[in-house]
Amino acid sequence: MKFMRVGAPGAEKPVLLSGGRHYDLSGITPDIDGAFLASDGVRRVRAAAGDLPEIDVTGLRVGAPVARPGVVLCVGQNYAAHAAESGATPPTTPIVFYKAPNSVVGPYDEVLIPRGSTTTDWEVELAVVIGRRARYLESPAQALDHIAGYVLSDDVSERDFQLQQSGGQWSKGKSCETFQPLGPWLVTPDEIADVQGLGLRSWVNGEVRQDSNTKDMIFDVAYLIWHLSQYTVLDPGDVVNTGTPQGVALSGRFPYLAAGDVVEVEIDGLGRQRSIMGQA
Repeated sequence: MKFMRVGAPGAEKPVLLSGGRHYDLSGITPDIDGAFLASDGVRRVRAAAGDLPEIDVTGLRVGAPVARPGVVLCVGQNYAAHAAESGATPPTTPIVFYKAPNSVVGPYDEVLIPRGSTTTDWEVELAVVIGRRARYLESPAQALDHIAGYVLSDDVSERDFQLQQSGGQWSKGKSCETFQPLGPWLVTPDEIADVQGLGLRSWVNGEVRQDSNTKDMIFDVAYLIWHLSQYTVLDPGDVVNTGTPQGVALSGRFPYLAAGDVVEVEIDGLGRQRSIMGQA
């Protein structure tokens, strides 16, 4: 199943996308959020699928497909070629950092270049949405049962804030307002045949920047969720970014973003985003 949220920021309506048609979920849940996922919401939607009212979403804004994540937890340099272009050796254990949850925006919302920024960058990523509390999981295999679904993510980054003004950690360059476009859909695992075989791509102003596959991850999705659960508790609705492949501006091969640039990112089965860069 594919879940969406449509409407103005803060007033999004929960929607099911099925067979190219949209269905209103307001009678089942007020939102697609941690409470919905924790209360077996996906199963309840499946049970009601034949009785849901259809809704016309034409002209409506598409919001992030999961509301108010408690945390956006990210994994850095999880593709060897990206680590190399960043000037680093591939990590032997996952590199973890946080993004502010209030950086989350919709897949077509404006993304703002921060004041004083000259090194704003793009990063197409596969994001995982947690469906069940994950705490000290016993194995990577067990981790898969705690995943509600997958989301297309652009882990927008300000490299000077991240690396030069960081004080030794990355979150300054990751948590600027609008720096976490998500969506358009939350896609349940049954719709993804092989999460470690998804093509992921990015473009800036129509020119290809990234073109890779999740099979090239250093640490796969199941391992990451298991690993993170040994250090922190992941709750329903939390979002985990799993890393980006090579092809970002940090490589030195491409210019950084400027106001008016159009960034597009895409992952097989998870849809496509289009963000126009603005100025804060």
